[in-house]
Amino acid sequence: MAGTNSSKTAELHPGPAVILVEPQMGENIGAAARAMLNCGLTDLRLVRPRDGWPNQKAASSSAGADIVVDAARVYPTTADAIADLQVVLATTARRRDMVKPIFTPTRAAEVIRAEVASGNNAGILFGRERSGLANHDVMRAQAIITAPLNPAYSSLNLGQSVLLVAWEWLKAGDDTPAEELPLGESDFAAQASVNALLDHLDVELEVAKFYRSPNQKPAMQQNLRNIFARSRITEQEVRTLRGVVARMAALRRRMSR
Repeated sequence: MAGTNSSKTAELHPGPAVILVEPQMGENIGAAARAMLNCGLTDLRLVRPRDGWPNQKAASSSAGADIVVDAARVYPTTADAIADLQVVLATTARRRDMVKPIFTPTRAAEVIRAEVASGNNAGILFGRERSGLANHDVMRAQAIITAPLNPAYSSLNLGQSVLLVAWEWLKAGDDTPAEELPLGESDFAAQASVNALLDHLDVELEVAKFYRSPNQKPAMQQNLRNIFARSRITEQEVRTLRGVVARMAALRRRMSR
């Protein structure tokens, strides 16, 4: 979905660091940076990126997420990258022979938000594109994040993984209503206006002999009223429809002379 608006200030949130362990391609780092900025995160840390750093392909693939790419920090080891963090979670699609809590991304977001709110620094480890995190990386985490994907095909690329977790982080603190009407309540037509429209329509339909059978008339009137009852139309739309009815009636009268 296209949605970049350079006239708006980026909404950045104090949140977890995103730590990419031995990422292989600059394009994947750029995609991860883009996903981070989508969700207001900016602390990107790289552990031994294969193609070195800075990386022009990462910058071009970030689609303008320069604030993330330019501030990315490079570390020689995972231990160095997480040294200042009190809470570390590791993403993996595989079960590990380790006794650790396993969170869904939704639950992980709740946990991390609580930790950040308490003043703790948090981070999320993401592994190599081909093989994921090594066990010696996972063992440094207090918990594991595993997404409940199709068990027969749960592979995600690096950008997808970061977006999935970062989106849950953003959503956990977002208060946007699940459904938002584009208009204020005052813009919708009052029932009196809708009823007047329907009465106007009914008169003209009667004149036009639309109701061919007296027995069918009540059911047809009910159908018409149900159509308008299901939709919330505006006062402007009511005026437009009344104009349409009046215009068609005037044309019919002229033609019948």
